[in-house]
Amino acid sequence: MTATLSNLILVPAIYPLAPGARADTKGGLMEYRYVVLLVFVVCYALFVVWPRHRPWVAAAGALMLVASGALPLRQAFWAVNWNVMGIFVGTLAVADIFMESRVPAYLAEVLVNRARNSAWAILFICLITGLISAFVENVATVLIVAPIALTLAYKLDIHPSAMMISIAVSSNLQGAATLIGDPPSMLLAGFARMNFMDFFFYKGQPGIFFAVEIGAIASLVVLYVIFRRHRDKVTLVPSERVVSWVPTVILAVLIVLLAASSLIDKDFSYLAGLVCVAAGIVSLIWAKARLKKPLVPGIRALDWETALFLVAVFVLVGGLTATGWIEVIADGLADVVHGNAFYGYTLLVLLAMVASAFVDNVPFLAAMLPVGLIMGERLAMPPHLFLFGLLIGASLGGNITPIGASANIVACGILKKQGINVSFREFMRIGVPFTLVAVSAAYLFGWLVWSR
Repeated sequence: MTATLSNLILVPAIYPLAPGARADTKGGLMEYRYVVLLVFVVCYALFVVWPRHRPWVAAAGALMLVASGALPLRQAFWAVNWNVMGIFVGTLAVADIFMESRVPAYLAEVLVNRARNSAWAILFICLITGLISAFVENVATVLIVAPIALTLAYKLDIHPSAMMISIAVSSNLQGAATLIGDPPSMLLAGFARMNFMDFFFYKGQPGIFFAVEIGAIASLVVLYVIFRRHRDKVTLVPSERVVSWVPTVILAVLIVLLAASSLIDKDFSYLAGLVCVAAGIVSLIWAKARLKKPLVPGIRALDWETALFLVAVFVLVGGLTATGWIEVIADGLADVVHGNAFYGYTLLVLLAMVASAFVDNVPFLAAMLPVGLIMGERLAMPPHLFLFGLLIGASLGGNITPIGASANIVACGILKKQGINVSFREFMRIGVPFTLVAVSAAYLFGWLVWSR
């Protein structure tokens, strides 16, 4: 090996070795390398078999690495990117009161009523879903918009499954557009030390935000083709009432502060996490004062299982990094493409897209980001080309199947409560063309812009 993760172009902030520790092929952590690999593979397989229990499976795997000595406790602690965890937990609290304010649902209702026909009303719902999802977690976004979509579907006398599927895939697509849109974006930011503004412009070039929007525009054509026959004018009876605009202001201020933090904490080491935690605390206090929502139950209601899952995944992938498996995988992929950067970029995007169609994209992306970094070095290409490509494939690939993303599962669950069971075939009828068009557009944009 000519280099280790600690001295490549970008210094990984997501799974750094503990101070003073390093991977040494002659001993130390390397004697546990097959233990680490076995634990990771078993956990990954169980993620597929028991998706509902993935936080506990990941936690058990992480504890196993620590208990066996494969990854010392101090090193396991430093494998977690606590800045990313602060962003995740803080934005959960902000998103929670943003939902309860009913502003997103109100805006969706207004857009539907202003649409010139029902086809455009459906497209507007998908657009507002994507807009919300760029700043709010995908599952929360689906829960916000679902009641309006169901009301519209029944009023138009059309089957609601196509509309709900379209909402889910639109949510997943835009989650990759900003740093706070979805956990995979946070993983990328933590790994590559990217701040909020880097998602828009990175090293003087258009960032991942523009690739996602290019994909969104292309996929909008797919949705229009699906719903183009619905030409009736539709008007919903206004039912949504805005509880308060304060949560919207808090979210807007958070975005401004994150942009400002980019100028202060250029290494993305602590400030963004602190800002998000502070915004979350303000949100919880406001909810208690204005909505009379008890503080402790409000904190307990946050998605702590996903937070546990993220922490555990950091530790699992930290074990792979410390024992040298990441470089082995990267070298193997580099050999497969025979030094051709375009083939390497294409391979990573396709691999991420296909894998994320069936397994959770968080552990996959966490493991593959350092691989993409090393491939960039091996192929003498800008590393962000491969990192952005992985995010595109991993975030959008989950739209292919009903089990590829949490938002898909939630959407299908909502339909099931309505007595509608969505089959793989029915979901993929929309998910496959939507994903292929969106990924292709974003992928080509990425190569044309980031390969220079």
